[in-house]
Amino acid sequence: MEHLTLSVVTPYGSIYNGEVKYVIMPGSEGEFGVYPGHCNLLSLLKVGVIEFENMQGGKDLVAINWGYAEVSATDVKIIADGAVAIGGGAESEIASALDNAKTLLAEATTDNTLIGAVVSRIENAAKSRI
Repeated sequence: MEHLTLSVVTPYGSIYNGEVKYVIMPGSEGEFGVYPGHCNLLSLLKVGVIEFENMQGGKDLVAINWGYAEVSATDVKIIADGAVAIGGGAESEIASALDNAKTLLAEATTDNTLIGAVVSRIENAAKSRI
């Protein structure tokens, strides 16, 4: 099975590093997806959610305020100014991550519509885990 190696880092450390089936990112010109074999590109990322499917079939989310993505046929390297992984199996862990993501997004933009859409997407994905 083909896969991508995804790396998401911030100035404060690594958020995710592992193999994934695909990645969907909030590009500055619109959301875009990357699968194995994608052409090389460098993209500015805006406020939003990085979504990816791990090799076990689980979907994971990372909220970012902004960053850059470097894509090759086998790798996606994301450098974000700020990021919050939305993970955990317990409701309290997910609620804490959601609160941190809301804070990150509110500090990044004053566009309440965008914040609402991103938070809604995160909440829907989080509810499917519980």
